[in-house]
Amino acid sequence: MDANSRQHDSPTFFTKRVFQQDQAMAQARAAYFKIYIRGVIMVAITILSIFSIFWGALWRIPAYALPGWIDFDGGELGQIVAQDLMAADMSVVSWEMVPASEFPNGIDGVAEKIRDNRAWVAVIINQGATARLESSISNPNASYKGEEAITVYGIEARNERAYRELILPTISHLMASVKLDVATRYATKLSTNSASNVTSILAISPQTIVNPVSYTLINLVPFSQPVAAAAISTGLIFVLIMSFFVVNIANGAREASKMNKLLKFRSLIALRLGSSFISYFFLSLIYSLLNLAFKLDLAHVYGHAGFMVFWMFSWTYMLAVGLALESLITLLKQYLQYFLILWIVVNISVVLFPLEVLPKVFHYGYAAPFYNVAEAVRTIVFGTKNSLGLNFGVLIAWVLISCLSLIGIQWFVRWQDAKLILEAEKKAREAPGEKQGA
Repeated sequence: MDANSRQHDSPTFFTKRVFQQDQAMAQARAAYFKIYIRGVIMVAITILSIFSIFWGALWRIPAYALPGWIDFDGGELGQIVAQDLMAADMSVVSWEMVPASEFPNGIDGVAEKIRDNRAWVAVIINQGATARLESSISNPNASYKGEEAITVYGIEARNERAYRELILPTISHLMASVKLDVATRYATKLSTNSASNVTSILAISPQTIVNPVSYTLINLVPFSQPVAAAAISTGLIFVLIMSFFVVNIANGAREASKMNKLLKFRSLIALRLGSSFISYFFLSLIYSLLNLAFKLDLAHVYGHAGFMVFWMFSWTYMLAVGLALESLITLLKQYLQYFLILWIVVNISVVLFPLEVLPKVFHYGYAAPFYNVAEAVRTIVFGTKNSLGLNFGVLIAWVLISCLSLIGIQWFVRWQDAKLILEAEKKAREAPGEKQGA
């Protein structure tokens, strides 16, 4: 090969075109498109496989109905309302008739059970509702109020999306049907009763005929702090991504300082775990102060201790999700970002709507870090049912699993590295002997 051809084929910086026909560009194009196309295919597989988990959680809401209770006074009005609700479509709320005898404390007892998450909504036909309506028909009462007949209990803070998008529309639709049915029945009864005083009722108490029954909706625990939406959904994603940053920073620091090669196994494990616990302790404090700065009321339920409880849950949550990434980066290396996407999707899929309305496969959410920290935040901020012990236990379990995984994976990688070093040393010792023999 002459000098001109060598000069033509040798790579020269900043002088080539993408489809220039020479050997250097042909090799560069082949390498580029091989890496690029393979990467795009992996992204496509990620979209179809991992993203499908999130879409699958939302495509058919509700997949199952939320439990609802009906408690009635035993009169004619109560029977009509109960029959109408039980005959309605139960795809959103599955109604169950519960006798008033199960609530010795009356309507307050029903409210307490709803606060205890025994059901998502309760429709109560108040005691004496039938008697009040019939009394207003017999003796027109200008102060008669149809909304005193029925009380509906729900808890918005338990899951604001379910409350606003599932429960409220369902109650509104069903109560409209109930009101129409009751009004029609009593109007028919009055029209066929020659002794009825329709004229007097219309003059004194027209609402008795026009709106004989309505309802009062009581939101037992309102979602009164919109900023809390960040701490129970989107903010959790941000914290997980920040944990990913910390994992990459720590890994880069170990590689640059050659700590991975210099430290004994126990010392390396201590470094990785110690740096994670300390950094997340500090970062979770910053995250907690951020929520405080934007006026998230953490003292609503537990007073000043609420901030400490929130901080400790944030720290444990960061450890739960961050240590999972920390344990896998040694094994997955540059492919860790694919696990990050999976880790985000499987967690966020179970916090948008109640697990009760999702397909059964998503009930893994009861053990997911996102779900448990979100439930804890709802308790701290709004005062929903207290399951902090269970939530904290699940997060601690994830921390322990990740710590054990980190130790196991690091041992495996260290064993592989030691094996490669021994093989390299063996080849180095054999090489001089081969040369002498030659």
